[in-house]
Amino acid sequence: MTAIATERDTQRRAGDKAAYPVLAATKVLAGTLVVLTAAGYAQGGAVATTLKAVGVADETADNTLGASGDIKVPVRNDGWFRFANSAAGDLITIAEIGTNAYIVDNQTVAKTDGVATRSIAGKIRDVDATGVWIEFI
Repeated sequence: MTAIATERDTQRRAGDKAAYPVLAATKVLAGTLVVLTAAGYAQGGAVATTLKAVGVADETADNTLGASGDIKVPVRNDGWFRFANSAAGDLITIAEIGTNAYIVDNQTVAKTDGVATRSIAGKIRDVDATGVWIEFI
């Protein structure tokens, strides 16, 4: 397409909530980290390098008996969300605020990419005694 020279009525969607088609044979639990696979289907967070974190499941979506895309999971991505902190060498501290957190599972994030095995969860915005606050990017 080419640039336009007149005003345009650009449509807008609220950016805080979306719904994504769920991967076949998958259950995404409410309150867990949601990722998209390379094919564009939603699942819970897991260790893989091809996942894109998109937010937190607003409700449980059970597609365990369905084909990919049979149902959608509503996802929130506005603000900061608290996840469990990893342990040992992957424990996130306040020194990591502003850097990327990496996906360990559907509720846990880590400081490193696990020697190039994990996808980015989002930016670390805060760390407290009960977890790590992530902003999805």
